[in-house]
Amino acid sequence: MNPIKRILGHLYFFYGMLLFLITMVIILIPVGIALLFSEPKRARIIHPTYKIWMSIFLPLVGCRVKRKGKEYFEPGQNYVVVVNHNSLVDIPVSMPWVPGPNKTLAKIEMARIPLFGIIYRAGSILVDRKKERSRSESLTQMQDTLKMGLHLTLYPEGTRNKTDKPLQPFYEGAFMNAIAAQKPVMPGLIFGTGDILPHNMKFWAWPHTIRFDFLPPIKTEGMELKDKKQLKEQVFRLMEQYYINNR
Repeated sequence: MNPIKRILGHLYFFYGMLLFLITMVIILIPVGIALLFSEPKRARIIHPTYKIWMSIFLPLVGCRVKRKGKEYFEPGQNYVVVVNHNSLVDIPVSMPWVPGPNKTLAKIEMARIPLFGIIYRAGSILVDRKKERSRSESLTQMQDTLKMGLHLTLYPEGTRNKTDKPLQPFYEGAFMNAIAAQKPVMPGLIFGTGDILPHNMKFWAWPHTIRFDFLPPIKTEGMELKDKKQLKEQVFRLMEQYYINNR
């Protein structure tokens, strides 16, 4: 990388962070109001709030979001949406641009950050992965989310993909939840976020168009929990091939 781009990338990173903090403080007002309500009403307030926020913030930092395949979301049907994970930017992209109110599973550590933790907590099911009780409670909350008619957005890779492979191996949790609730799995692939905030560079970023593509859903009706591995492998193959063919 040439020195000029390196310097500009650092300046862009701090510009983006400053703008994020300014807009975040403003958005705390509607989020605080949403927290006065229980689910699913809270999620139905949070989702459009976050989408408006990101629809303002991302263009201001030169990152346009292009979405494809939202017609696969049928009215009145909720899904377990499984999304690849390349960057921290995936989080503010996936939740607002999934069509309809949704909740995601999130690490409890991030919820302890002042101010940001409020926003993080409002749209998430928090889990402390070090505690078995917390993991068990999160499973119950994920099932409750689906029963309420909300989408459940999950990253089956478990963590950011820092390899040169299209996807990391999937965990079975998302597919177990889909089968237990008999809800369809909606694969989603995000492109471009790894170019905005590369994992191997500190305090550096670069504007880039983001694509969020949804694939046709996979039904789980009639499946049993013993089928979760087969379902996981089926979804992995579909997402991997799509990523290779469309990146």
